[in-house]
Amino acid sequence: MSLLTIKYFLSEAFKSLYRNRLLTFATIANVAICILILGAAVLLTLNASNIIDNLESDVEIVAFIDKDLADSDEDHLKNKIEKIEGIKSIDFVSKEEGLKRLQEKFGGLEYDLGSTLEENPLRNSFEIQVVDPHQVPEIAKKVEKLSGVYKVNYGQGVVEKLFQVTKWVRIVGLVTIVLLAFGAVFLISTTIRLAIFSRRKEIYLMKLIGATDWFVRMPFFLEGVFLGLIGAVIAILCLAVGYGSIIGHVDTVMFFSIITDMGLLINIYLILLGAGIILGILATYFSLNKFLDV
Repeated sequence: MSLLTIKYFLSEAFKSLYRNRLLTFATIANVAICILILGAAVLLTLNASNIIDNLESDVEIVAFIDKDLADSDEDHLKNKIEKIEGIKSIDFVSKEEGLKRLQEKFGGLEYDLGSTLEENPLRNSFEIQVVDPHQVPEIAKKVEKLSGVYKVNYGQGVVEKLFQVTKWVRIVGLVTIVLLAFGAVFLISTTIRLAIFSRRKEIYLMKLIGATDWFVRMPFFLEGVFLGLIGAVIAILCLAVGYGSIIGHVDTVMFFSIITDMGLLINIYLILLGAGIILGILATYFSLNKFLDV
């Protein structure tokens, strides 16, 4: 492709954009809105996934030890638990430490639990963290079968429901993003189709004098790239300002941690920029194939 041909394509693309200023503005606004909604959905989904990961990482197994188990046997039991595949860490909690935590949990009580109770009713225990939170029920069953373990607790019932909820949140988030992407292509292709329709006679004449398909298509694809790029830039600026404002006030408006990693956010914005260009190209492609049949 010669430099003269490239210059012609660019000239034709920008002439068309200028001649159809109102339609150009409408398309850019359309792209910006679509990318803005898509970007907001991506950030919402990623933050939801981040919160879910934090919730899942807090899930732990508590193995209560038989009261008559000797100290040396407790160490032996700990070694057995550590050998179970999937164990991340294990911490010993004495019954005295357990009673102290209970006192702190009910800090509003005016009396001391240690002096009030004749005997500490709690048991020594192991707090177990696993590599994959979804393996908690399976690993808990293995721990419970070990000799010296009185009982295992990991929030049975609640944990399974939590994993079900988090699974569906991720699925819904992914489906929403995909549907928004398809919706964006449809909306953008509609506006580009109108621009192509307004130039149908010009295209017919070009085909009549022997212009090839790619020669006819190229200026439209460049228009699609330009419209997608400008629309995406506007959307990203709005998204960056809006999300930056949320990050700046996160301590006062939210009780949980949201994504603040600038490296990750920049990557998201770059992906959205690429998505805007791709949406513009796809919309042009479908418009040309389905409407002009050139």
